Amino acid sequence: MKAVFLLGPTASGKTAAALALAARFPAEIVSVDSAQVYRGMDIGTAKPDRATLARVPHHLVDIVDPTEAYSAGRFVADAERAMAAIESRGRLPIVAGGTMLYFRALFGGLADLPSAQPGIRERIEARAAREGWPALHAELARRDPAAAARIEPGDAQRIQRALEVHEHTGVPLSTHHRAAAARALRFEGLALSLEPSDRSVLHARIAGRFRAMLAAGLVDELQGLRARFPLQAAMPSMRTVGYRQAWETLEGRAPLATLEARGVAATRQLAKRQLTWLRAMGSKPGTPALERFDALRPDVDRAVIERVRRFVETGGFARAPE
Repeated sequence: MKAVFLLGPTASGKTAAALALAARFPAEIVSVDSAQVYRGMDIGTAKPDRATLARVPHHLVDIVDPTEAYSAGRFVADAERAMAAIESRGRLPIVAGGTMLYFRALFGGLADLPSAQPGIRERIEARAAREGWPALHAELARRDPAAAARIEPGDAQRIQRALEVHEHTGVPLSTHHRAAAARALRFEGLALSLEPSDRSVLHARIAGRFRAMLAAGLVDELQGLRARFPLQAAMPSMRTVGYRQAWETLEGRAPLATLEARGVAATRQLAKRQLTWLRAMGSKPGTPALERFDALRPDVDRAVIERVRRFVETGGFARAPE
C-alpha cells in the first residue's frame, strides 16, 4: 500500500497542500485531526467547507458527536481501514493533519497493554508515599532500563504505569512497545512536513485565522452545540484549543474581550508542541524519515506535488535507522 503523509503545525498550509495533491492525483484525504472528527465543530477546527468535502472525498471527518471520546487506538483502526478502502479503488491515500499523537500511533503502533489495575496502583502509590517517586524510578531502572530512560524521576503517572504493567504482565513496558512497533506501518509511505522558516510569520497566520474564526461565529457555534448536546468542559471535544477558551467566556470565567488573545496564545502553544514533535521525528526507530518543506515558500504546493509525483512513479521511502 502506498500513502502520502502530510504533517505540520497548525496554520502551516496542510489543507491547501492536501487539496492541491487531490487535484493533481487520483486521491482521497484521510484527516489526522482529533477535533475534526466531531460533528458540528466546524468553525473552531478549520474544517473544510461542505463544497470542498463534496468535491474531494475526506475520511474521519464528522464521524462522532462531541459528547463522545475518540482515542488514538480508534483512529489507527479507522485510518488503516480507510486507507485500505482508498487503495482498493486504485486511489492514493493522502493522510494529512496535525494531531501528532495520532501520527505517532499510526507510525509506531499501539501496545496491547492491560487496563488499569486498581490493587496494584494502590500498592505502588502507598510505596511512593513512603519512599518517594525517585526511589520507584530507580526500581523501574532496574526492571526496565529502556522505559526508565524515557521517564523523568518525578513523573509519577508514567512511573506508576510502567511498574503496574510489569507487575501485572511480567513483561517490561518497553518490550510491549517494541512489539507494537514491529507491527506498525504496514504500508509504503512518503512523509512530508510543512514547517515555517520564520516562526513570527506562523504566529501572524495563527492570529489572523483565530480572528477569522471569531468573526465567523465561533462563540455562537459553541452556544449551539451546548444547546444540542449535554456537553461538559472536561470532555475531550471541549478541551480543544479555541473551544476551551470560548467555553470559559460563556461560563463567565474569562471576559469576552480577552478571548482572542487567549485563543491565539493557546494556538501558538499548540504549534510549538507540534514543531517540537516534528523535530524529533525521523530519528526514532521504525518511523519514516521526514522530508521537510518550508511552509512559507511561495511555491510550496508545487514542490510537494513534484515530490509526490516522483514517489508515485518510483516508490520507496527511507526509515530511521533501527
